[in-house]
Amino acid sequence: MRTLEEIAAGVRDGALDPVRLVEDALSRATEVADLNAIVHLDVDGARKAAVAHDRTGALAGVPVLVKEIIEVEGLPYRCGSASMDEVGRQDAEVVRRLRAAGAIVIGLSHTHEFAYGCFGTSNRVGPCRNPHDLSRMTGGSSSGSAAAVAAGVVPLAIGTDTAGSVRIPAALCGVVGFKPSYNTLPTDRVFPLSQSLDHVGVLTRTASDAAYALNVLAGVALLPPRKPRLGVVTNPEYLRLTPAVSSAWSAALNTFDAVEVQLPDWSQSYSTAANLQGPEAVASHRGRSQDLYQPDVRRRLLEAALVQPADYERAKDDAGRIVAALDAVLADVDAVLTPTVLTTAPLITAAADGGLDIRRKLMNNTRLANLTRHAAVSLPIPADGLPVGLQVIAASNEQAAAVACWLEAQR
Repeated sequence: MRTLEEIAAGVRDGALDPVRLVEDALSRATEVADLNAIVHLDVDGARKAAVAHDRTGALAGVPVLVKEIIEVEGLPYRCGSASMDEVGRQDAEVVRRLRAAGAIVIGLSHTHEFAYGCFGTSNRVGPCRNPHDLSRMTGGSSSGSAAAVAAGVVPLAIGTDTAGSVRIPAALCGVVGFKPSYNTLPTDRVFPLSQSLDHVGVLTRTASDAAYALNVLAGVALLPPRKPRLGVVTNPEYLRLTPAVSSAWSAALNTFDAVEVQLPDWSQSYSTAANLQGPEAVASHRGRSQDLYQPDVRRRLLEAALVQPADYERAKDDAGRIVAALDAVLADVDAVLTPTVLTTAPLITAAADGGLDIRRKLMNNTRLANLTRHAAVSLPIPADGLPVGLQVIAASNEQAAAVACWLEAQR
């Protein structure tokens, strides 16, 4: 399996053909079409870009998928919703950077409608399916990005993360999901969910690939490897794990040394993030006809509308204090480790009634890093059966990347 750097180097020196790379990606996308991970495959556009490729760039010839809430010029812009039927007017900045680095966009990946859900089930074209078990969720909202990387369609996909939407599907599909710190990758021409919490991130097969992609796209420095000082979460709310996750988590902890740390109060952090997200989500959808929205997304917006202005203002104040508390923890360790999610991939049918309990199990451990805007990465860890993720939270992108790469090397 070639790394992103090796693919690009091979294209630049003539050892690899961008046309062959694109054709392989298109063929694999067709083979795994039952995953429903790709909502639009730009066959003609990708082939033309491959033929015309100048064999330059740090991502030269790398096939890429872009989450469908991110505008790509000339491609459908629907955000997974039957209420939208637009065409991208111009590339979002993150797409422009991909192309400038030599990557080839082959299509758009599935999202939970408007990125407002962590299941990856609600979309105009139906649910995205987990490559490890088609009856199970991918997680969301960057559902197709994770599934396509896990299935070997592309080595790099772009997602967004407001409450865990890169890391949750990465954990459930067994790939790496890197949510860099706030505004590392710009959110222009990305359909907003919550401007205070929205992040753009990357999904890859390995931590080293994620670090490389962020170095190329955002100038995130690659630090030399060294043994980090790790903190492991002790708050009980972060450790209410299903047996499968608990077993994998315990086994992972036995492979390195760590000190115990206490993260900021879980209940306050979770409610503060929800009270920021809710009113901002309502504002993002104000004036839009919601008759064709998916039922669960309509329900979420109705719930969000109940957040009072005073609660929203208080949440902004509380967020500052929670950031300071996490900064204090991270002053003593290079990173804090938690399980990414509390469960392995649930059945798609568990989303039928809104799945409040499942939603909490998926978002429980990921919301904090959106609220505090710190870098956070989900890494796959060895597990029997379905994939399990380990989350790294760090003070900077560079530190998160270095710790993630070090952990990856310990396997």
